[in-house]
Amino acid sequence: MDIDAVIFDSDGTLVDSETLSAAVIVDMFAEAGIDTTPAEVLNQYRGRQFAAYVAEICATHACLDADRFTASFRERSELRYRESLQPMPGAFDFVSRLPLEKCVASNGPRAKIEACLAATGLLPYFENRIASAYEVGAWKPDPRLILEAVRMTNVAPSRCVLIEDSAPGVEAGLAAGVHVIGYALEPDVQQRFRGRILMARDYAEVAALIQH
Repeated sequence: MDIDAVIFDSDGTLVDSETLSAAVIVDMFAEAGIDTTPAEVLNQYRGRQFAAYVAEICATHACLDADRFTASFRERSELRYRESLQPMPGAFDFVSRLPLEKCVASNGPRAKIEACLAATGLLPYFENRIASAYEVGAWKPDPRLILEAVRMTNVAPSRCVLIEDSAPGVEAGLAAGVHVIGYALEPDVQQRFRGRILMARDYAEVAALIQH
């Protein structure tokens, strides 16, 4: 790839927040008498607008209230992030040594993105380079979020690569006209996009692809 900028998703790509978030949601479900597993939560939750996910589960489980569930999740997950959040393996070394323009494009609110990046030591590398869907008014798979990140880098879309771990994010990147590296994608998602994007299991493979 002949590129000048790298755009990162945050949750599950830069920071290992998705597993922590899923654990919080499982606990909240259990308190409401609902049995589920972290894998089931991740299958529904990963890469989506959180409000859409909450609306879906509240429609399925009448005992849940969307506003209370969201407020409780934000409070509990922020505490869990402060206590336990780690960067994805190899992410810090990769970002800290990357000589290209870089940006984050996330479906999360800015406060959450910045809290996660700060907790893992990554925030200094993305100062004034965070595109939040809540501020753009567009959530993946809408390409407008990725295009806002592209604008921040001041690089043409064709010379940017997006590193993304979810199907909605991959769709957004393709629609925005950037290169896409699918990071640790689930097997069914890999199959869905095979031949259209590059794949990497870890940051060693991401680095090899970008150097190539």
